[in-house]
Amino acid sequence: MYERILLPTDGSVSTDKAVEQALNLADAYDASLHVLSVVDRTIVPPDVRSDILYDELEDECAAAVSDVEAAANESGVDVETTVLRGTPHRVILDYADKNDIDCIVMGTHGRRGLDRYLLGSVTEKVVRLSEVPVLTVRMNEE
Repeated sequence: MYERILLPTDGSVSTDKAVEQALNLADAYDASLHVLSVVDRTIVPPDVRSDILYDELEDECAAAVSDVEAAANESGVDVETTVLRGTPHRVILDYADKNDIDCIVMGTHGRRGLDRYLLGSVTEKVVRLSEVPVLTVRMNEE
């Protein structure tokens, strides 16, 4: 059913459940796992020093995908890792399209009430715009 599964990650502890689900799904379907971390180019206004900050963020993203890669290798799951820069939901959707992804596994952050309606999360945008199934994994609110 699934041959290529995409797991976007920011490396936070709250994504551990999504990593676990993605690894289980990839193992169950003998699918490859694509792990993507996106350096969000929208969070820092462009100036002379922004490249230094983006380089640091890119290092953090590389560490995040490396951690998942290690877990995938331990589980015997084929894995590909990528770090890209851009607007996260757009990069995720473009990556899914270009790599013929069958399913995207992403964590949610458990927003409630007004926050849920006012703050559009990356996951919500991917769910709304994706042409492939998106498995959302509820994270702890902490």
